[in-house]
Order: sequence, then C-alpha cells, then structure tokens
Amino acid sequence: MALPARYRDAHRFAFGDSPELADRLLALVLSGEKTATCGALRDYEAPDPELMPEVGRADVVLDGSGQPACVIETISVEHCRFADVPEAFALAEGEGAFEDWQRGHRAFFERNGGWSADMLLVCERFRLVEVLG
Repeated sequence: MALPARYRDAHRFAFGDSPELADRLLALVLSGEKTATCGALRDYEAPDPELMPEVGRADVVLDGSGQPACVIETISVEHCRFADVPEAFALAEGEGAFEDWQRGHRAFFERNGGWSADMLLVCERFRLVEVLG
C-alpha cells in the first residue's frame, strides 16, 4: 500500500516485540480500546534509540508484517516509574485489567532489557487520526 504523501516523512513503528503482538495491539488501536502506550526510557536513550514521542506529532503504526496500518497523533507524554503508573493510564492501554497490564508489561520489559519497579517509563497518550489501506 502506498503511504499518503503527507505521511512519507513520519516516524514509523509497530507496537510490541513480535508480529503477533504488533497485530493484537494494532487491533486494539483500531477498535478504539487502546489510546495509550509506554516504553522504557532507556530504549529512547540507547545507542540505537527509538524516536521519543512528541505532543502533536503524527506517527505511522505498522502491522505485524511491517505494512502501514494507521496514523496516530501524540496528545500527551509523561515520564513515570513503573511502580507509579496510574491505573487509569494502564487501562487506557486497552490490554485488560490493571493486574493484567502489570503482569504483561513486566514480562515484556524482562524480555527486552530488564525490569524493575523503579524503571522509568515514557507514557504516551494518543488519538487515532486515520486508518490506512
């Protein structure tokens, strides 16, 4: 699918750390259940950093096969310790009850560089701008 010209220079990313997780989380975005996401601050500071989210920026979300699926716009960005993530934020991620969020994200961070209750997260809220394709 050809990406509309207005998004050609946009940052592109997929949620999660596997094609299956990318597709599952994308489905939550498209259904309106997922309006937030978070990542470890260390991943934005590493030698090959992800692009730090910025309020007002539109990003292209890829599906599990790397194809553009939708565009989201960042509406807020905050830093927070894992242990201090508010339940309302975790629920906005659309991945189940607060305890499910804690369990799933702990496992994700353990797979991807380590987890601690004190680790800093970049907590982003976004809105769906456009479905592509």
